[in-house]
Amino acid sequence: MPPPAMTPSNESAQPQPMVLTPALMSKLKPARIFKNAVEPLTPPSPGSASPRAKELGPRHITGISFDDRGDQVITAGEDETFRLYNCKSGKQVKILYSKKYGVDLPRFTHKNTAILHASTKEDDTIRYHSLHDNKYLQYFKGHKGRVISLEMSPVDDGFMSGSLDKTVRLWDLRSPNCRGLLNLPASPVVAYDASGLVFAVGVNQYSRILLYDQANFDKAPFLTITLEDSTLALVSYPPRAIYMTSLAFSSNGKYILVGCSGDAHYIMDAFEGHLLAKLTGHEGLERRRPEVPLSIEPARGCSGEEVSWTPDSKFVVSGSLKGKIYVWDAQNLPVKKDQPVDPRTPPMVLAPIAVLDGHPGPSRCVKFNPRFAMMCSAGAELAFWLPDQSGDPEEIAKELLKKK
Repeated sequence: MPPPAMTPSNESAQPQPMVLTPALMSKLKPARIFKNAVEPLTPPSPGSASPRAKELGPRHITGISFDDRGDQVITAGEDETFRLYNCKSGKQVKILYSKKYGVDLPRFTHKNTAILHASTKEDDTIRYHSLHDNKYLQYFKGHKGRVISLEMSPVDDGFMSGSLDKTVRLWDLRSPNCRGLLNLPASPVVAYDASGLVFAVGVNQYSRILLYDQANFDKAPFLTITLEDSTLALVSYPPRAIYMTSLAFSSNGKYILVGCSGDAHYIMDAFEGHLLAKLTGHEGLERRRPEVPLSIEPARGCSGEEVSWTPDSKFVVSGSLKGKIYVWDAQNLPVKKDQPVDPRTPPMVLAPIAVLDGHPGPSRCVKFNPRFAMMCSAGAELAFWLPDQSGDPEEIAKELLKKK
């Protein structure tokens, strides 16, 4: 059955919108698993085994994106394919190949027939691709290193990219030329707020998050946030550095979710910049396989798309090294009092309210559908999650039809 809608409707015949609750989030179950969502590696011929392929293990999906209406989801994989799925029917629609350039960080534009994606080989160009006729519509050239962060503006045809060349570039779909450039001291990750008026740039090595006014991006950031976790000094000294791999604003713009490759994610106050909560319990994706030991220096690993908000920003969902999906309730974050915040004060530690069994191996991508009560997780397989509707029909009806 199609996932229940999460958005209001003016048509009385439509079901009432559903509200995400802790009980409902804990009842999410894989409703459809695509075991062949990534082409397996071709076995090497005898005597020519590749140690690199053996070390990496099976191929994975590295990125997923929903269209604005939540009707479709697209995946990008290490098999150099991107695959389109229908969220309502739970079926794969088509497979497209990018063997020459590779594909990563797929992002739907505001048209459900076109995507942006980064390249993994040949060059570091961002490509604008038509899913309808399998043609490239535009090339965005300029980066001199692999693009590791790519985000579409929520309100217009602008988009933003962060690269290993230590730059952020601002673009517009209507022009191949970069319209803005930020030079930074380390590789950045980027995010827009829901209004599209503000964007954030996370700079590793310095543990800084810079907030810019979209209209004045060529000026200094209007807020600089330092990500400091005083509890790390209790584990080792000097404390192990935090490696940021993603940023995401809450839907109301109050909070920033900081995804990290280690065993904790963080929620920051987006207005004043102090640390509100530390999300723990999962195993981070700093390693690709559980048996590989951690290095002294923190690394990105295969992290970057495994943690995200639900559309109402009440919950955070995250993947983990061993495939389980973790859910945290973010509805009762600390409220700032009148006195200044001491950065040495330990953050509120949030334990997961639910741990969901997923698929084998790392769950590298976890995102909630923007319009329906459906979640996607991906790694070596792709899973569509829906609320488990087994049990007492009356109780289920009450839960699913509860109004906002």
